[in-house]
This record gives sequence, structure tokens and C-alpha cells, in this order.
Amino acid sequence: MIYRMFMQEDLRKDRLPAHIAVIMDGNGRWAEQRHKDRVFGHQHGVGAVREICEASAELGIKYLTLFTFSTENWSRPAHEVSALMNLLVVTLIGELDTLMKNQISFQVFGDLDRLPSDCIKQLLKTSEMTMGNPGMQLNLAISYSARWEIVNAARLLSRQVKEGLIDPEEIDEKMLGSFMLTHSMPDPELLIRTSGEKRISNFMLWQLAYSELFFSEKCWPDFTKEDLYLAISDYQSRERRFGLTSQQIQKLSK
Repeated sequence: MIYRMFMQEDLRKDRLPAHIAVIMDGNGRWAEQRHKDRVFGHQHGVGAVREICEASAELGIKYLTLFTFSTENWSRPAHEVSALMNLLVVTLIGELDTLMKNQISFQVFGDLDRLPSDCIKQLLKTSEMTMGNPGMQLNLAISYSARWEIVNAARLLSRQVKEGLIDPEEIDEKMLGSFMLTHSMPDPELLIRTSGEKRISNFMLWQLAYSELFFSEKCWPDFTKEDLYLAISDYQSRERRFGLTSQQIQKLSK
């Protein structure tokens, strides 16, 4: 499918999603198409991360969450995992000036105990140094899977029940949600996945319950700010009903 180029001017500033989540897929395939090692694709994916972060911050998006590395990715070849961990550290060090220039704060969530110590150290350092930035919050989901997150939330909740701090009869959706790693931010209104795959791959299953989904045929290294604008424009063309009818939505908006 051929799309026309979308620009910032095509977007309604009053209907921007507050939170965009992205599954950055296709780095490996992008590299293989060029007869390169998969790590080559991950290295070139960094440029797309920079462009999408800067474009999102410029638009006024409040939260941007990037799915960086899943718990299942630990099963990939050891040399690729090692290269990804090293690339993460180098990228965080190299992009600190970009984060500060754009007033972006940085957060990370996932099963961080599985990460190498130098990665954990750099992640926490970057988070601490950008904590006071008033602009967009950039989140990296690393060593993360949604099922792991839900199990972790259930475990934390059950401990409080066991200690008598919570009555099981009081547990509801809101309470369970407060134990999710993203409890301090709104759920994503828009999920973008690149590379043509049309699934959410164990990513933010709880939070994506009512998100709009946008699938791009482009592999992540080729994804540009114009593609981001297209995804947001597509999101703005949809009616978000949350189980209500169109007539009910129209009445509520008056």
C-alpha cells in the first residue's frame, strides 16, 4: 500500500494520544535483507529511536514507551544478546545530550535483575540524570513480557493479602492495576508495530485493552517521523467508544 507523506500540519493537536507504545520490530530482517549480521540492524535501529523520540517530544506526546527487549529474547544467540546489551549501554551514554536537549525524562521497566550489571548501572544513571526534565517521558521496556508483569503484580498483591493488608473481597481492576509497572502513567492510546507483523507479542497485555493498533510494513530502521505522523493521523480518524455506542459518545462529547 502506498501512502502520501504526512506532516505535522496534518495532525489535530487537540487529539494527540497522550501515550504511544511501539514494538520496534524488524531490525534483524532489515540487516538480513542487506546480507549483514542481525546486530547491524540493531545498530541502525538506534537512528530511528532518536528520530521518533525527538518527533514525539516536539509534538507534545507525554509518554513514549519502546519495547526494547523481551524476556523471550534471552533465548536468542548469545552473541546477539551480548551485542544488544553493549549497544544499549553505548546508546544511553551517547544519547544523554539528546534527552537533555529535548527535556525528556527517562524511565525503564521490566525484569531488570536479569540484565548485566553495567547495563543496570547505566539505565539507573540515565534515569537519575533526566529525572527533573519536564518534557516527554521516554520508557524502555527491557527484559519485559506482559505475562511476567501480570504474574509479578499478582505475587505482590497476594503478599499483601497474606499479611492482612488487603481484604481479598476488595480486589478489583483498579487495585490490580496499581501493582502494574506502569501504574504511574496512563495506558497507551496508540500502539505501533513495525515490520508488517500483526500481533502484540506479549507486550503490555493489561494496558493495551482499549488501545488503537497501527501496523507498519516498514522495518524499524526505516521508520521515520513521517510514518509516526501517519500512525497518529490514522489514530485520529478512529472513534474510540470503549464499549459504548456512537450515539452515547456523541452525547458525552457535547
